[in-house]
This record gives sequence, C-alpha cells and structure tokens, in this order.
Amino acid sequence: MTGINTRILDMVGNTALVRLDKIAAKAPGVTLLAKTEFANPSGSVKDRAAKGIILDALNTGKLTPGRTIMDATSGNTGIAFAMIGAVLGYPVTLYIPANASPERKRMIQSYGARIVETDPLESSDGAYLAARAAAEANPESIFFPDQYNNPANWRAHYETTAVEIWEQTERAVTHFVAITGTSGTFTGTARRLKEFNSAIQVFAVQPDSPMHGIEGTKHMASTLKPGILDESLPDGVLPVSTDEAYAMTRRLAREEGLYVGVSSGANVQAALRLAKVLPYGSVIVTILCDGGLRYASAPFWDVPA
Repeated sequence: MTGINTRILDMVGNTALVRLDKIAAKAPGVTLLAKTEFANPSGSVKDRAAKGIILDALNTGKLTPGRTIMDATSGNTGIAFAMIGAVLGYPVTLYIPANASPERKRMIQSYGARIVETDPLESSDGAYLAARAAAEANPESIFFPDQYNNPANWRAHYETTAVEIWEQTERAVTHFVAITGTSGTFTGTARRLKEFNSAIQVFAVQPDSPMHGIEGTKHMASTLKPGILDESLPDGVLPVSTDEAYAMTRRLAREEGLYVGVSSGANVQAALRLAKVLPYGSVIVTILCDGGLRYASAPFWDVPA
C-alpha cells in the first residue's frame, strides 16, 4: 500500500539532531548538538554499521544462505546483528563479555540470537579472540563480520552519518566529537566531514584508564586496536573518566529529558569540555549512541537529583 514502509532496515539512519542548550549554558556562543542515534530501529548507532556490513556481505557473496552470522560484541552491534538476522532469516551467534549489562543480553536473545559469554576480565578483546577462533574453525558455515576490521563499518558512517550532519547543520558544523569502540562511527564520520570542509576539527573520545565502566568503548593504549581506526584523523583525543560519563548521563536525563547510555554521557562530557574553550559561533556535533534502558539496572542511576 502506498505510504507504508514495511522494511525495518529502511528505518536505519536519518536521526534527528537536537540542541543541548541547558548542558551548554556555561559555553555561551557555542552551539552543542547531538545525533539521536538511539532512535534507530534496534536502538543504537550500531544499526548503521551492522546494516552496512551485512548488505556488503550479501552483495559480495560472503554471506550466503545456510551460514550463521558470528561476531564479538559488547552489546550494541550484537543487538543490531540479531535484529538484522531476524529480518533476513540468518541465525546469529554472538560472543559477549559476561559482565555486559543484562538488558543488552536479554535484547539479543529476544531477537532469537545465541549468546556465548566470555571472561569479563578479558573484556571485548577476549570476546573478539574467541569469536574469531570459532569462525576460523568453521569457515564453511560461519560468516565472521569482524566489525573491528571491516571497512564496511566506517563506510556506513562515511556514506550516511556525516552526510546527515553536514546537511542538518546547513554546513555550519565546525567540530565533531565521538567516542571510539570499533572506531567506525568516528573514522567514517570524521573522514567525510574533513572532505566536506578541511577546517572542521574532529576529536576522538576515550576512557581515561584501562579499567573503566564505559561499555562499548576502548582505552586504545591498553587494548587491541581496531584495524579500521585511523589515528591520523583526530585533531585531538579527549579522555573521559567513568564518573564523569555517569554524571553527564544523569544530567542528560534530568536536564535535557534524554534517557541515554553511558557512552552518550562520555561524548557530551567531552564535547562540553571542548565547548568551553572554543570561540563564539562554533558548532559542535556529537553522538547519543544508545538509549538508557540498556543500563536501567546500573547503580549509577541511584544518585539523587
């Protein structure tokens, strides 16, 4: 019927850009904007990468009927793969650290995917190594997306996220800030924005220590670096502590009405720190990576308003 969109994958992307005026009140003259990536159909920015990776694999013949999609995840990409597997009819198996939030694991299983939990002390690196070994042992029956090293990851953001930001800001964006996990969001978006206007400055956000509570992110100096990470791109790296990320996540809910996850809080904390030293008229864009329901059981919400 005319006007009815029956393909959920067509709903990925084209997320709104919102102003964070209350958060940015102490940076007068600077506009702070955030992409509402939690509005994607499975609830996170990772829908873009997962869609790009799977469609690329279908188009190149790497993913064929009868194969199982198998990858490592800290949660969000796994949820996206599980959703897409359900839509396209492919079984999905995901290796995930055992200490990932129970909400994320429940969502993955709700889409019908299988979870293999890995040692929490080995974090996402342990999950990745286990998934890669399992895929290599079964090459005929497994498609291993390898999100950390698959260029279709960053290309999804090069082709969509950056273009949306450029158009939504009416070419006014001056700075882009994004946290790095697989680094696909940062690498693809930053690369394209620099092509649009080489004067745009791009900043990577990272946890400030190896032991941190910002799920889905990497402290690059102490972990396996993603192959798609382009360390020549950032104009700077902005470290954020777990406590800072938690505090900003609460502020976003209580001041801006945005119930988002911890990586979103880290992004906004870093963007605000940058905003305070930028000249009048600067326009910063950052990413609200996912929604807060994935962390609803986390104790950091219990701090009184």
